[in-house]
Amino acid sequence: MSITPATPKVGFVSLGCPKALVDSERILTQLRMEGYEVVPTYEDADVVVVNTCGFIDSAKAESLEVIGEAIKENGKVIVTGCMGVEEGNIRDVHPSVLSVTGPQQYEQVVNAVHEVVPPRQDHNPLIDLVPPQGVKLTPRHYAYLKISEGCNHSCSFCIIPSMRGKLVSRPVGEVLSEAERLVKAGVKEILVISQDTSAYGVDVRYKTDFWNGRPVKTRMLELCEALSSLGVWVRLHYVYPYPNVDDVIPLMAAGKLLPYLDIPFQHASPKVLKSMKRPAFEDRTLARIKQWREQCPELVIRSTFIVGFPGETEEDFQYLLDWLTEAQLDRVGCFQYSPVEGAPANHLGLEEVPDDVKQSRWDRFMAHQQAISSARLQLRIGKEIEVLIDEVEEQGSVGRSFFDAPEIDGSVFIDGDHGFKPGDKVRCRIVDADEYDMWAEPI
Repeated sequence: MSITPATPKVGFVSLGCPKALVDSERILTQLRMEGYEVVPTYEDADVVVVNTCGFIDSAKAESLEVIGEAIKENGKVIVTGCMGVEEGNIRDVHPSVLSVTGPQQYEQVVNAVHEVVPPRQDHNPLIDLVPPQGVKLTPRHYAYLKISEGCNHSCSFCIIPSMRGKLVSRPVGEVLSEAERLVKAGVKEILVISQDTSAYGVDVRYKTDFWNGRPVKTRMLELCEALSSLGVWVRLHYVYPYPNVDDVIPLMAAGKLLPYLDIPFQHASPKVLKSMKRPAFEDRTLARIKQWREQCPELVIRSTFIVGFPGETEEDFQYLLDWLTEAQLDRVGCFQYSPVEGAPANHLGLEEVPDDVKQSRWDRFMAHQQAISSARLQLRIGKEIEVLIDEVEEQGSVGRSFFDAPEIDGSVFIDGDHGFKPGDKVRCRIVDADEYDMWAEPI
């Protein structure tokens, strides 16, 4: 009597941004194709993979803490991701890790898993099928679509190019085929991500590729036009306001793309932006925002900012607050500057901003922007919107409107039991709002 070999089991911890989440999904898809089972607990796993974040020091500290927890609970730990480029630092703290690799090194991670726990020889990938869309770590009704890797910019506070390399655009036919598979699997919202979505295709000179037998250029506009034909929400993230962004606003005005732009402005003071070495930010930014809103009045703009960057004066900070008043952005996040090992900003020779001043400016920034966000949401009361349901709880449903990206923006709360399910799109009327969230009634 033959004994069926045990199914090899892998635990997985994914830290960091949506781009890292997509990396995790690719690794897990490959492992599932080879017959591995992904388990939710350390004790059930034969080996644990930790996909790290290394963007700022606090993220690195969290990554090291999670690695330590995995070692304590399981003992067999493979490390990958952005912090993996600092192998020496990781091994200094956790010398027992089995393998360390950087971001996008999917094959090396899978090979490291093979060495610890080999795949079953009797696994038949034609029988034990992986879903066509691959393994996804997001809820079934939305998914991140990564269109490129790396970045050509050299922002002084950032080490992403040193970790993920220069811009490498995925073939547009491959991207669109993945999007099509996601939609066929039930995805209702596609979130386009990269390090620089506006630069998509620059590295391949906007090369023409093919999707379903028709030519499509590897460029943001043509990508968006094609995605808009799939009949789902399409949301653009990490968009730099180059002139070519003007081309996609008409698609938003026509209802083909969600009227939503995630633009990481980071600051407004020309002096600070110059120190940050930020691309594509000149005096015309406010004029461009005004022009976009004239073409598409429903446009929602979200952004992130840094306060306390070296050399930032009170005058620079006040300039930023005045700029926010003028720009009237809808969704905004703010970080206090934190030096990152290896970032050029460490060697600018500029005066450091004291921690108490950083905190004060952060508090003032948040209060200033909350007043703007609240006022803009108050204007939505009484209007009809479509809500995508994310969760159904005992007291009601929680969803998002077109101006809410998952996990970073606000929510729409619908009281009562209406029989909704996650992934449903519901027509509602807004009845109340605060600084971040809205409350609605089904129509």
